[in-house]
Amino acid sequence: MIAKRSGEQEACLTYSNNPLSSSAPQMRNFTIFSGERSTGMDSRGGFNSMRRFFIFLSGALVILVCSASSKEIAGTAARAAGQNSLPPILRDVGIDQKLNNQVPLDLVFRDETGKEVMLGQYFAQKPVVLVLAYYDCPMLCTIVLNGVLHSLKDLKYNVGQEFEVVTVSFDPTEKPSLAAAKKAIYVGLYGRPNASAGWHFLTGDEPSIRQLTQAVGFRYNYDPRTKQFFHATGIMVLTPDGHLARYFYGIQYPTGNLRLALVEASQGKIGSPVDQVLLYCSQYDPATGKYSVIVSHVLKLASLATVLSLGGLVLAMSLGRRRAAA
Repeated sequence: MIAKRSGEQEACLTYSNNPLSSSAPQMRNFTIFSGERSTGMDSRGGFNSMRRFFIFLSGALVILVCSASSKEIAGTAARAAGQNSLPPILRDVGIDQKLNNQVPLDLVFRDETGKEVMLGQYFAQKPVVLVLAYYDCPMLCTIVLNGVLHSLKDLKYNVGQEFEVVTVSFDPTEKPSLAAAKKAIYVGLYGRPNASAGWHFLTGDEPSIRQLTQAVGFRYNYDPRTKQFFHATGIMVLTPDGHLARYFYGIQYPTGNLRLALVEASQGKIGSPVDQVLLYCSQYDPATGKYSVIVSHVLKLASLATVLSLGGLVLAMSLGRRRAAA
């Protein structure tokens, strides 16, 4: 939210956080009580202005919480991790930056048709965007793929021509048929010619998956009780010969930064470490009544905003009754 004052007018810009939304920001105007009375203004007029101020303040708090970006939410989760408040299953989860590390290109996976392929066949003359996401994920993996799609659609470079995209499931039980369904969706939404030949969706066995995830610093856990994977979110850019050149954390990947990373990776250049802003993928557990780390912090912020909003309205109404009685 960006605010700009002009006299007694407050202009508030609100933005959509939907990664696939292209809607323009909307301008809304609010009048704020300045604390000064004009000639002839009675006490009730002053109260109305003050009440409008409290209503605006309350609304602004709610908007601030509801429009928090994914990066701000992830930052809350990261601070919680630093305070050792993460659930035990998440304490070994994360993405370590292993810049310039060589990915083993002799690993064997299966493509979306079920054919065995070597990872190295996707590395030749072009840089590679590597996405680790399991296809049946109930939460963030789809949002990660949506974020990748959004960035790719904004890029002038074309998948399959200037660079490759390799999506690998880290769930060894997933089958090529599920990978094929995901590919059909995202290649279709991408909508550019020959993208199918450049965006690959792979599945594999546990040994190959473990070697790949360890090489890129992707640490995750599996919970047999919920049958879900607990993991952080992010993507990597690799050089044509398979060296890790750049990491992107979260679920949104700025197009300009991604373009620069692809240009540098195509020249064999290795980027610098970036700030780790981790967004964890886990969900509500009805057995324990606990939410994921991120959701719990968002609920706390929303509750605080609600309490402050109600407090402001109660105060405004109380002042109004006192003025009326006087």
